[in-house]
Parts: sequence; structure tokens; C-alpha cells
Amino acid sequence: MYPELFKIPFTELTVKSYGLMMVTGFLGAVFLIRHLSRNITPDPQLITNAALYSLIAGVVGARLFYVVHYFEKFRGAPLSVFAIWQGGLELLGGVVLAITVIILYLWYHKLPVRRYLDILAIGLMLALVFGRIGCFLNGCCFGKPTDLPWAVRFPYGSLSYRSQSSEDLGRGRAEPYFQLPSDFFRYVEKENGWYWALKAYEDLTPAQKYMVKNGLYCGLGVHPTQLYSSANAAVVCLILYVFWRRSSNASGKSNRKKLFSGPGCTFGLMFVLYGVTRFFIEFIRDDNPFEYDWWAIYKGGTVSQNLGIYLAVLGVILMLIFQRFKPKAVGST
Repeated sequence: MYPELFKIPFTELTVKSYGLMMVTGFLGAVFLIRHLSRNITPDPQLITNAALYSLIAGVVGARLFYVVHYFEKFRGAPLSVFAIWQGGLELLGGVVLAITVIILYLWYHKLPVRRYLDILAIGLMLALVFGRIGCFLNGCCFGKPTDLPWAVRFPYGSLSYRSQSSEDLGRGRAEPYFQLPSDFFRYVEKENGWYWALKAYEDLTPAQKYMVKNGLYCGLGVHPTQLYSSANAAVVCLILYVFWRRSSNASGKSNRKKLFSGPGCTFGLMFVLYGVTRFFIEFIRDDNPFEYDWWAIYKGGTVSQNLGIYLAVLGVILMLIFQRFKPKAVGST
């Protein structure tokens, strides 16, 4: 786990692994989108501008989704809503707002919306490949304990370790996976009062440091769900690219004969594939709380599982709608 890769010389600033991977994924997605859209765009700069706007919208949407989801955390400290450097972004919220902004941008510039959305879907999955690697380096989005040979063990103080060493009522776990002695904890003052929390690693005794690194209180090995998600995004990206090439090669009457070959169908397929795979990956994640809200289709699942269902259904609807549209010439929406 490397949440901070290195410190910038002569400053107190550090380069965060999650942010670096997000930027890497963004740049890779922009390059791929520009390359794939070279035959349908009058000005490649329009694609770069759309990507920049979507990046801003993605960050805002991801933060808003997190704030709404965990509103109680911000009730007594409204200004902390803007402190994104402290963490708290949810991918799905960012994707929804980013796609909305891109659609409005393409419509405003009279660009072929459905054709661009198909290419955008491929770029989004490429960006997610790097984004999930950032999650792994940051230690978030962790999985359940497992004895598989490729299980990873996150260090003392990580999100995974904190989850394992305490109860998690949000996931129906009344007892921790392992019980730490009370001398590993202390009261910590925060904005809303005092909290019983793990001591910093530096404050542990030499004997305690040994126990949390190599001894009795070492964290449990868990599924590297971040890497599963990264590999899944890579496979989905490849499938979407092949599907897009199939659609692009179809034209005229043959385009209407091939099932789901119209512009926009690749975009719809992205929702189907991501929604289904995210639903199943959530079964081996151990971070998101279970949801029991009235709007949940899958009662007792996580919010991401329910959103996965909604996305898959939306994707099927979009594919059915776009299949009925007659193919339009490049330059039309």
C-alpha cells in the first residue's frame, strides 16, 4: 500500500498514488478517444475540451454522490464538503455527471452524440483500469478476508485493518474479525467530539509493532478486489472496442440487419457489462455498507449493487432504443 508515492523536494507536498493513477487514466482515455474519433471529428481540440469538462464534472459528481450517501458526516461541518483532499469520492456519481456534461457539450457543438458516446465508453473503461490500481495503492475498496494464495495483506492503520479490528454494523458484523487489546487504542478529539480510535503506528511500543507486522495482530489477507476491478475494466474495454469495430464496419442495409450495431449501442453495452460485473464484485468487497432503503431493488445489498442493477437495465433500454434509430451520416446527432 503506497498512498503517497514521494514528497516533492523543498515542499511539504506529496504525490498521492490515487491522484496520479486518476490523471494517468484520464490522459490515456483522452489519447484513445482522440485516436478513435479521428474520422468523425472536425476538430480534435473539441474532444480534448470535452474531456477536460468531463474531468471537472466527474470530480464534482463523485463528491456530491459521496456527500449525499454519507450526509450525516457533514451535518455539523458543512465546509468539509469541499475538502476532497481528505478523501470521499464515489465513482458512479462522477460518471453520471461527467456523461451528462459530455452529452450537453456534444449537443451544443452539433457533434454526432451517439457516435461519440460509443467511443467515450471505451475510454471510460480504460481510465477505470488505472483508477482501480490507484484504489489498490491507496488501500480503499478492499475485499473480504480470504486464504487464496494471491490474497493481499494491508498494513496496520489501513482502511482494511481498521475494518477488521472493529465491528461493522453497516455490514451486519457485530464483532471484529480479530480482537485488539485496549492498549492499541486511545481517545482522539475530532470536530464533533472524542472518538475511540487506533493509535498511530509511531505511538506503538516495539513489541506492539512486531505483533501488528508479523505476529498475532497482523491484518488478515483479503481479496485484491481493486485489481479484480482493474482487470475487469480492461476486459470490458476490449469487448467494447471489438463491439464498436463491428458496429463501425456495418453500414447501409447490413447495419440494420446486424443486431445492436447502431450508433449508441456500444455506449449502452458499457452500462450492461459494468453494472453486471460490479454487482458480482460487490459480493467479495468488504467496505461498502449494506442498504435497506425503500428504493433498493436488491434488499440488503450495497448501494453499488443496486446501482449496478439500475445501470444494467438502463443499458439494455438504451441498446433497444438506439437499435431502432436509423443510422445517420457522420456530422449529425
